[in-house]
Amino acid sequence: MTTRPHTPWPGEPLDDEPPAPVQAAASPPEDEPLRERLADAVTASDAPDAVFAVSRHGHRTILTGGTAPPPPLPREDLRYEIGSATKTFTGLLLARLINGGELTGGEPATALLDSERPVGRVPVTLAHLITHTSGLPALPAGFRLRALPAWHTNPYARFPAGRVVDAYLRHRPRHRPGTRWRYSNYGVAVLGHALAAATGTPWEDLLTDRVLRPLGLKETALRADDSGLDAVGHGKDGETPLPPFDAGGFQAAGAVRATPHDLLTFLEAHLNPAGAPPPLAAALRAVGRPVLRRGLGHRHVHTIAWFRHPTDGGPMYFHSGATLGQQAFLGFRPDTGTALAALCSRRFRAHDPFVATAYALLAEE
Repeated sequence: MTTRPHTPWPGEPLDDEPPAPVQAAASPPEDEPLRERLADAVTASDAPDAVFAVSRHGHRTILTGGTAPPPPLPREDLRYEIGSATKTFTGLLLARLINGGELTGGEPATALLDSERPVGRVPVTLAHLITHTSGLPALPAGFRLRALPAWHTNPYARFPAGRVVDAYLRHRPRHRPGTRWRYSNYGVAVLGHALAAATGTPWEDLLTDRVLRPLGLKETALRADDSGLDAVGHGKDGETPLPPFDAGGFQAAGAVRATPHDLLTFLEAHLNPAGAPPPLAAALRAVGRPVLRRGLGHRHVHTIAWFRHPTDGGPMYFHSGATLGQQAFLGFRPDTGTALAALCSRRFRAHDPFVATAYALLAEE
């Protein structure tokens, strides 16, 4: 469930069976150069299943393919694990709660999770957690030891919600909150539990009621089921099937799985906030605003949901993610009215081409 914003992260195929051809979704005649670029991106991904879905001013083009035989359902109809890109959903949820007046973002997480525990002179706030400035490490103390027996299958499942919260309440940050940026799945996981505590609503229900349902994301889920809709992830070899990802107590940081069409709907809402339901419109505008700049020349800009890089035409927003067997890249560009959802079913490996391919595709649009 890692993200690499600056550096590019049911059957077993037979050795003598040729790769499945790239398949285009049924659609009206499209821009042929775009279709060719998407086909090249699918091939470059070198994954059992790959989907590159683009929306240009609401008109969609989806190409699929892979090194494995086609699954029972069309690849574009499957739900894919998006890993850390889940944080864009959590950021939007927080923005909605803030714009609705239910929270300010300045609430100390400790006070929400344990009202009797002292919060400290400079407490970790909800805003610190979503912007990766809380001072928390990438993972809680004790995570690796407990997850070790399932390290190659489902390590997060061995660290449920109670352990995440308990580890946070026991943690003593090394750095003052708000002073250093350090990407943290742990921090966003804690945020999810804090939002649930603040609203008295389980995070899964909270996200469904405030984000998924209003946007009409009916093909988005927070856990795998037996419907046959979930894409099968694979190991680094591109052949070994892996079990569905279980986020354990890290739901807010990596639990979302969705179809390419639902992900495009989600991204299109960011391109056109005015078209979203009124309670979400202000939140969609809010997640586009810069809240943090870092790096040489401050090129790396962050909102409360997205990484933001400059292009010649304007800012490009994006977030990548990975589970043990799948990868995802989500991004959009207001200047060109373009959204991209890219997905593949192979675990990230050294020099993996997937994220770099997706990033370049959106940057060059």
